[in-house]
Amino acid sequence: MSSLMDAVYTAISAILLFWHSAWYRVFGDADALRTDWAWVLGIAFLVLTVRIALFPLVVRQVRSQRAVQRLQPRIQEVRERYRGDRPGMQAELLKLYQTEKIKPMAGLLPLLVQAPILFGLLHVLRHVRPDVTSAASRTLYGWTLTQFDSAVHAKLFGAPIAAGFTSSAEQLSMFGASGVTVKLVAAVLILIMTATTYLTTRQMISKSGPAADPQGRMVQRLMLYGFPLSLLVSGVIFPIGVVFYWAVQNLFALGQQAWILRRYPLAPATPAGPPAPRPAVESPRVGAKPSRSKRRRRMS
Repeated sequence: MSSLMDAVYTAISAILLFWHSAWYRVFGDADALRTDWAWVLGIAFLVLTVRIALFPLVVRQVRSQRAVQRLQPRIQEVRERYRGDRPGMQAELLKLYQTEKIKPMAGLLPLLVQAPILFGLLHVLRHVRPDVTSAASRTLYGWTLTQFDSAVHAKLFGAPIAAGFTSSAEQLSMFGASGVTVKLVAAVLILIMTATTYLTTRQMISKSGPAADPQGRMVQRLMLYGFPLSLLVSGVIFPIGVVFYWAVQNLFALGQQAWILRRYPLAPATPAGPPAPRPAVESPRVGAKPSRSKRRRRMS
């Protein structure tokens, strides 16, 4: 597991350093608005690289969601028919998905891929600190000493990208930064990150409509309100560079999702077919004697 995550850290560092190098040729050491634009744009284009790489998975996710939405009446019919028989219901739903060539788990692929990238960037930026003095530690994941020293002093509107809302006064003094500036920049980015998460979820729900079942509606409410509120709490522990990455990623996702919703509009639902007949009661065998109750009715 450690070697796998080291590969993730190295890959993230390689993309970030590539874009930093590209933008450094444009801006050099210029710091307009107290911002090191080569590093800030390096993080922004890391987002762009990841989103472009994940675009085929996002399209597959949307197609899978549309297919499941079209089948909702038939899925509900299966649930009603097998109420109280969970194994039978799951087997029938699996058969339905296989027949329609639908992979419901495809919707989780973009999230499963993005999570290691986000945590990888979190690890890399937490590693970029002034108190890391060992040359071996400063050159981990393909960094050079020059790149490490440059990243340590990189700022966004005067706030170090490796600092965070909860950075201590001692840590801020090592960065040479003001606590008020860091908290203000971090707070604005956290609000942007939270608001864009809410808007992205609301955009999707407004197009797909409320879920038909109570459990689905509860999940929608958790995604719409619970997840953005959790970011208000977790955002304070992230470095500013990570919060900036998340905010830019959300802005990109909001625009991408608006395009996808126009390109792949919701299709009308597939009507449920006639209810499947229940297993027939076994008819009496030829030559079998009628039951005693039937004989009594005949005699009467």
